[in-house]
Amino acid sequence: MLAVLSPGQGSQKPGFLTPWLDLHGTETRLRWWSALSGVDLVHLGTAADADEIKDTARTQPLLVAASLLAAEHLPMGDVGLTAGHSVGELAAAALAGVLPAEAAIALAGVRGREMAAACALEPTGMAAVLGGDADEVLAAVEKHGLHPANRNATGQVVAAGATEGIDNLAAEPPTKARIMRLKVAGAFHTPYMAPAEAALAAVAAGITVRNPDRLLLSNLDGTAVPHGREMVQRLVRQVTAPVRWDLCMATLVDLGVTGVIELPPAGTLNNLIKREYKGSDALPEIVTLNTPDDLPAARALIARHGTAPRHEPTAPFRVVVAPVAGTFAPAEGLAEGGTVETGQVIGHVSTRQEPVEVTAHAGGLLTEWLAHHDDPVAPGQPLVRIGGLQP
Repeated sequence: MLAVLSPGQGSQKPGFLTPWLDLHGTETRLRWWSALSGVDLVHLGTAADADEIKDTARTQPLLVAASLLAAEHLPMGDVGLTAGHSVGELAAAALAGVLPAEAAIALAGVRGREMAAACALEPTGMAAVLGGDADEVLAAVEKHGLHPANRNATGQVVAAGATEGIDNLAAEPPTKARIMRLKVAGAFHTPYMAPAEAALAAVAAGITVRNPDRLLLSNLDGTAVPHGREMVQRLVRQVTAPVRWDLCMATLVDLGVTGVIELPPAGTLNNLIKREYKGSDALPEIVTLNTPDDLPAARALIARHGTAPRHEPTAPFRVVVAPVAGTFAPAEGLAEGGTVETGQVIGHVSTRQEPVEVTAHAGGLLTEWLAHHDDPVAPGQPLVRIGGLQP
């Protein structure tokens, strides 16, 4: 099976779209998408410097546009799986048929603007914690009132939250770990982004969606999402929820993925995969697609590894996981055997900042509570099992 991956913020480089504009129709397409996103994608992808393209409001639609432009030149019908890192999930959802390309671009524009605005509300930041014992790292992150915003791979956790908490973590790093501050505008994928999540939800509610026509992985828990509306709900929730790219990579192995194409600006996800599976026989063949000169290699990889299984929901149940660390409390009156609706609040996790709602991403029967009142939970920990899934 072959997977196509879309990178997230931080992978952009000045001028990385310049060679793509030599392809027929690319510039006009970018002009149209610029109107939808509210930023000049042609300028940003060709002439803008590093400082200009690290602006969250500009970077997010630029990255989604880059993935979609490159994918137009691939035989996507033979691709079995798509996934994206953070904002790259919007491109992955479009490539899986859940969203029209124009909707993905428009949502990326809203997402970028609103996350930039949320960053301006109070001083927050992010720092990568490299190395150390995983449990000790997560405990240190929680100790300083921070959130594990990204768990990208073994030995790489990104902590996010108040600037004071980042300073304290840097002054008191976990054993055998080093702290690398990230040059970002604020604490992405944490409750600090709640205003952006609300704004994105208001726009996303009006989009017509379809169920994916290939496997589509979610950053929330690394699972393949069978329903389009559920995926859109997850895309909205991902603004404040941690990115579990480590779980997405584990799913690639579980599914037996043998080939990977990383869309432009490629390199970051390729490095994570190689680091995670160093020395393993499971390491897939990878093509980093950065310029049109890389297209022949990408097409050849699809020819060797491509399959396009139609994604049919076969799982007898779905597990809802904790979005953040804290103390879990189920919703009152909701018992095993009861019916839950898609999007229904089934409980909340109390954190140092404020309670974070936990919602059902698919309707069905609540078959089993996996966490109970006042149980301490970690991000990604299973909370409840839902069976008899509904679209």
